[in-house]
Amino acid sequence: MTAWSGHSLPRSCPSSSCPFTTTAFLCLAEAAKDRYAEESEVSAAYEAGRTDESEVSAAYEAGRTDESEVSAAYEAGRTDESFLIQKPGSNQGQPSVLLFRDGKKRIDYILVYKKSSPLVEKRVTFERNLRAEGLMLEKEPSLTNTDIMFVKIHAPWETLCKYAEQMNIRMPFSRFHLRCRQIKSWLPKNPMKLDKEALPDLEETDCYTAPFSRARMHHFTINNRETFFSNSTRSRIVHHVLQRTKYEDGKSKMGINRLLGNGTYEAAFPPHEGGYNSRHPIKTHGAQNHRHLLYERWARWGMWYKYQPLDLIRRYFGEKIGLYFAWLGWYTGMLIPAALVGLLVFLYGFITMDTSQVRSFCPLCPETPFLTLLSSRVRKGVTGDADGGLDSTTVFLEFWKRRRAELTYDWDLIDWEEEEENLRPQFEAKYSRVERVNPISGKPEPFQPFSDKLSRLMVSVSGIFFMISLVLTAVFAVVVFRLIAMEKFASFEWEFVKKNWQFATSGTGVCINFMIIMSLNVVRVGPQEHPRTESEWENSFALKMFLFQFVNLNSSTFYIAFFLGRFAGRPGKYNKLFNRWRLEECHPSGCLIDLCLQMGVIMVLKQIWNNFMELGYPLLQNWWSRRKIKQTERKERKGEGENVENKVQLPQWDKDWNLQPMNAHGLVDEYLEMVLQFGFTTIFVAAFPLAPLLALLNNIIEIRLDAYKFVTQWRRPMPARATDIGIWHGILEGIGVLAVITNAFVIAITSDYIPRFVYAFKYGPCVCPCRGERTNPTSVRWLDFRRPSSFRLPYCRYRDYRAPPWSPVPYDFTLQFWHVLAARLAFIIVFEHLVFGIKSFIAYLIPDMPKDLCDRMRREKYLMQEMMYEAELEHLQQERKKNGRRCHHEWP
Repeated sequence: MTAWSGHSLPRSCPSSSCPFTTTAFLCLAEAAKDRYAEESEVSAAYEAGRTDESEVSAAYEAGRTDESEVSAAYEAGRTDESFLIQKPGSNQGQPSVLLFRDGKKRIDYILVYKKSSPLVEKRVTFERNLRAEGLMLEKEPSLTNTDIMFVKIHAPWETLCKYAEQMNIRMPFSRFHLRCRQIKSWLPKNPMKLDKEALPDLEETDCYTAPFSRARMHHFTINNRETFFSNSTRSRIVHHVLQRTKYEDGKSKMGINRLLGNGTYEAAFPPHEGGYNSRHPIKTHGAQNHRHLLYERWARWGMWYKYQPLDLIRRYFGEKIGLYFAWLGWYTGMLIPAALVGLLVFLYGFITMDTSQVRSFCPLCPETPFLTLLSSRVRKGVTGDADGGLDSTTVFLEFWKRRRAELTYDWDLIDWEEEEENLRPQFEAKYSRVERVNPISGKPEPFQPFSDKLSRLMVSVSGIFFMISLVLTAVFAVVVFRLIAMEKFASFEWEFVKKNWQFATSGTGVCINFMIIMSLNVVRVGPQEHPRTESEWENSFALKMFLFQFVNLNSSTFYIAFFLGRFAGRPGKYNKLFNRWRLEECHPSGCLIDLCLQMGVIMVLKQIWNNFMELGYPLLQNWWSRRKIKQTERKERKGEGENVENKVQLPQWDKDWNLQPMNAHGLVDEYLEMVLQFGFTTIFVAAFPLAPLLALLNNIIEIRLDAYKFVTQWRRPMPARATDIGIWHGILEGIGVLAVITNAFVIAITSDYIPRFVYAFKYGPCVCPCRGERTNPTSVRWLDFRRPSSFRLPYCRYRDYRAPPWSPVPYDFTLQFWHVLAARLAFIIVFEHLVFGIKSFIAYLIPDMPKDLCDRMRREKYLMQEMMYEAELEHLQQERKKNGRRCHHEWP
């Protein structure tokens, strides 16, 4: 156990730590006081009526301490926290934290603004009100940009306690120990689990938590005030204050989001805890901070086979991001059995494949060679034989509900209620003239009339249909290209292409379709109905983006599965598009070959492209930012005559400012990519059994890519809380229903399973021994062109159920066609009802919350009441002994 960890914190338990100080911090104390005094003079001047922004800015610039000198002295004298490495086993050192110049106050949040910004009044008022709320501010100039100023924010103990009580934050109340904890120590270690010695903060410590209350502060286990509130909790409290602090007189003139929107501040973010890498190995010297620990035990590629440290992720990034990685890990784990089944089906098909060929299928035109019929076992080697376990989607969702319940309990989210959100600035600006009393807060707020909401909703829906029609137009263009390419490849001079013109047509069509899909993916369909809050906007945006990108990704696949070859006609009477191009047919071995090729190519190429864009783009941006900073430093040093080789160690807030901010849409893009993959994997799993295996391999890489991106390439996001994955759970349930319907149609219509069964039990040799064995539906036609010398029959075959040309009604549908059609419709109805019944039965059998978890929650509630009662009695007895008189305290 490393020395800096202190007590472990799986459920908000405190850890003891001691902030470090340096001589340079003490030397700069007076300078900081003078600077604070000058800023107070500016604020006082502003209050006295000097509203001119230029005067305020000039007074501030003229009166403040020279920031460059302060920064130089600070950088020369401070101890860089990235080199504070603790050795395991020593209890002297404690974790490094970002501090003010005095070396005592911890930095909880960073605001960034430009000195050249004209919005000085709003910023000064906002910062003065922040100080009135109990926060402490300190300014620091950037070492990479002379126009950038950082505002460091510290929340004192009293302020933290005040807002922790208002926000109903649960904190550790008491602790109990279990005696038989080492009962399984003799079992071999699981190689997929993380080593507890490497992750000291994840050691199991059983703690009870309760909503924080200043009146009952003596009930909580406060070993150290500096570490009682974790870094993520402190940042969340400061963000809560920033969202509710006014910058002007008015009902809605408040919140850091509005100041970011109007350009008063450039950015606002909680700082990273330090560097993520170290010159010393973590096994011998320990981790220097939580970010370094996350990188070594989570974001490195060498950890790909390990379970994720979800508790540590939650502590550093918050519950919302922690739930995303928990869901992604759970989804990846559920893909393992599906991937194994799909791989076995694929291998079995190739092992049992024979090479029989029939060379009597009608060619596309007289100049092309006769087509070959691949055996049905070849098709089975690429495609599946069953629905691929459609009920696995229900099992996945039901077990995820149980897993989510366990996480919400472990992370103290059971009784958490989402706070009333602030209105979006766009909503307030649009509807500020009409107000209505909020039934929850009881305060007047802007109101959107129903007629306006309905009209905007219709416009938004119309926009979605327009984008979907654009996607369908692109699919139609690809279909036309396939028709043109089909004729060109069929008459190609190269014999290999001429012989395999259908595969060449499908391959080029898939590649062009992939390029169109990725081009349309950059389109963002935002909500036009002006949602009231950020969560409503996020849900609306997520739903619209899912609908658009789902159609964009799957429209071509639906065309191949259900429309390709259905309207091509028959030899001698082919249907043509615009009376020019003959409609495309499926391969003689079936349409599943084309569907499998379409899914495989798009899935592989899309995963490669997404992974490159997720990691490659931020890496290039950050590299370019560092390159510009180095060039600027070299020019300045050359101008000052300094040694170019001398490197200045940037403070952490300056490094974070040069990182990329988290996506403006939050986790929408991350969820959207995985949900689209889930749909692509489950909807056509009957046609492509290797889809779960490809998804599993991609997700193993995706987890580490996202981890590396969050830890190293992005600024630290605000630790937000959440109890579930939001609207995405409903979308996943909808995909599960659609997967049942789609796979029923794929098995019944696209594949040849139903025709084979009908033939086997009605027309096969088992029923009539005089008939030969033929499982593929074929019809014949006379050859009206010169046939090759090796071909002696006067007719060729094509896939259909039509009478031969010598029958009384030539080319009419046979009785077998109507038998197969009735069997297909019956199978669809029976299959859907059967699978939906099984899904409902599975959902009924699997409760949303495990029984042992319910018992633990009830027992914790009971024991917490007992312990709080006993603690209150003990406190009253101590008060009586201390004061020597009777105390009248009432337990609420």
